[in-house]
Amino acid sequence: MALFGSDEDKKVKKESAETEKAWNCVSNLGGAEATFVWRIEKFKVVPWPKEDYGDFFNGDSYIIYNQRPDPENPDAILQDVHFWIGKESTQDEYGTAAYKTVELDTLLDDAPVQHREVQGHESTLFKSYFPSITIKNGGCATGFRHVEPEKYVPRLFLFHGSKKNIQVKEVPLQKSSLDSTDVFILDQGLRIFQWNGETCNKDEKFKAVQYLQDLKSQRHGKATVECLENNDTSESHDFYSCLGDEPKDEEDESDGNAEGFEPCLWSLSDKSGTMEFSKVCEGEIMRSSLDPNDVFILDNGKECFVWVGSKASPEEKKNGLTYAHNYLNKTEHPLIPVSVIKQHGKEPSSFAANFS
Repeated sequence: MALFGSDEDKKVKKESAETEKAWNCVSNLGGAEATFVWRIEKFKVVPWPKEDYGDFFNGDSYIIYNQRPDPENPDAILQDVHFWIGKESTQDEYGTAAYKTVELDTLLDDAPVQHREVQGHESTLFKSYFPSITIKNGGCATGFRHVEPEKYVPRLFLFHGSKKNIQVKEVPLQKSSLDSTDVFILDQGLRIFQWNGETCNKDEKFKAVQYLQDLKSQRHGKATVECLENNDTSESHDFYSCLGDEPKDEEDESDGNAEGFEPCLWSLSDKSGTMEFSKVCEGEIMRSSLDPNDVFILDNGKECFVWVGSKASPEEKKNGLTYAHNYLNKTEHPLIPVSVIKQHGKEPSSFAANFS
């Protein structure tokens, strides 16, 4: 343990990271703008097909890397690496995703900002990488990948939101899933229905049409599409015959962002000889409260940041994200995004905005 965090330790970890073939596309990228996605499959990092970028299975965990020019410095690039956790993903899968995220960060000389993303609570930055995000049920263990349309398992997708923030997710194949304020697509492989709720908005309709075009392209034009309006469609229509009558399971929406939450700052320090986690302040937070010798966790109720001081001990650096995760699990907003910020690194504006 004496070598942990030392230059020799970093060298060994980087050499190990260089043996991971999945990272080759990033290490040879140069300064080009790019996004890459990998899925964790049996403890291995497997490239995700580019045509499926933005599609995630709730039983899986993924790693996403993005780099782009820095608008404030044309000669620099901004780098971010995220691990995304599906709500049905196993602990082994998201543990591997978290470990491999650190490995990729090490390979890139600690330049990227690391992020934890949880299904349904993704950060604005994460969402910006994809035209839309679609959540499907299942995962790599179920074999849900590129099924032939003739053998396709029927699925019902919800389109909800406005403008660029349209949520697309698979919902139970039940009549009770339908909501007159939203748009739905029933995908039967070679026959596809778009169901427009009576009070749905134009943005939901537009996103659904885009989604339909992609599906038709994937089915090589063999699929037929029918658009239905729920205010003038009888339940004797074929659309409803594919839907069951069981009530849908109510999802717990209590884990969202905390409204009216007072921002707070916590310190993680082992200078006493034991690891201590203590609250520094609440409400008004001053940048002067950050000490280069320690790690700090800043929670504003919508995002959580792990700030790593340049002189923090190896154990403090190692445990920052774990303490943030455990701390959030005891709050009313355990699923909010978490980002790891290194002192003297490029700070996201969302972090800097927290200080008075």
